[in-house]
Amino acid sequence: MKREERSALKSKIEAAIVKTTAELERLEEATKPIAPENAIGRVSRMDAINNRGVSEAALRSARRKLTNLKIALTKIDAENFGICARCKRPIAPARLMYMPESTECVRCADR
Repeated sequence: MKREERSALKSKIEAAIVKTTAELERLEEATKPIAPENAIGRVSRMDAINNRGVSEAALRSARRKLTNLKIALTKIDAENFGICARCKRPIAPARLMYMPESTECVRCADR
């Protein structure tokens, strides 16, 4: 991976960390318990509970992504960064720009 590609990727990772952190804050607010004394009606309450469940799944995913982005940021200057963890071939720069936390090439991730 070329120096300018690493620099652009590092900026992309840093921006993704900021964005994901903001998303985590929003999701944490959306997953707060729904108080039973809220007079929102039975059907609306069920919708709120269902939406909360969806938000909890998104929250778990965002936490995992944030962790992986932070790991990628610490390893970006390593010689083996951008090398597939399975087949040891280079990961396409376009994939890394799209998903900077990727540790596998498209072919290996698809398996």
